[in-house]
Amino acid sequence: SVPEAQQALDQVDVMVRKAFPGVDVRWAYTSKIIRKKLAQQGKIFDSPETALAKLMDDGYTHVAVLPLHTIPGREFHELSQNAHLFGPMAAGFQSILVASPLLSSHEDMTQVAKGMLQHIPKERKADEAVVLMGHGTEHHPADAIYLAMNQVFQEVDRNVFVATVEGYPSLDDVLPKLREQKVKTVYLMPFMAVAGDHARNDMAGAEPDSWKSILEKNGYNVKVVLKGTAEYPEIVDVWVKHLQSAYSHFE
Repeated sequence: SVPEAQQALDQVDVMVRKAFPGVDVRWAYTSKIIRKKLAQQGKIFDSPETALAKLMDDGYTHVAVLPLHTIPGREFHELSQNAHLFGPMAAGFQSILVASPLLSSHEDMTQVAKGMLQHIPKERKADEAVVLMGHGTEHHPADAIYLAMNQVFQEVDRNVFVATVEGYPSLDDVLPKLREQKVKTVYLMPFMAVAGDHARNDMAGAEPDSWKSILEKNGYNVKVVLKGTAEYPEIVDVWVKHLQSAYSHFE
């Protein structure tokens, strides 16, 4: 819904088309709210279910779906479940495969951490903190991935933290650690594919309950980076590898 965030998705599009030359690539959005907002701008996008039905009508037999989710949470499982229903359908696809979301193994976490650390602003000093904003989910097994990701960062840099808007750990869980480390400056960065509404409002907004406002109220100097993870080639590469893995199973 934020025009500036489109460049993250453009980056994914470019890298996927490069990895799969000659293969048709189509986009779909799971969110009705986003589809409605884009339709008001004259941009019409299908839901995944509609997009899959159109592919079926167009005679495609093999389809690989790339979810741009960060974790295998509720939205990923709903998308995966619905996509797989198109397989056993009469006159359905011969094969439909759903790739894994971004953080699906320890190897993924390590590669993503290395990619994110490369894009922390160069002027950031070692005694300054970085707090990455993840979305979070009520899907508790998947939510635990954020805690695991926090550990991966901590093993490399004790002043890099992961927190979430709707899960655990939250910003409240990170604040005591910032005090413990005697941090004075905090960099805020999105840990979501796009720097959209959450990043611009919940993280960096002027409202008193934004992370920026809360940190400033607690006496920290706050610097904001408004770039989604899908703007970083090293991280998109993980998604593309998952898509290649799924695609390789076509007979």
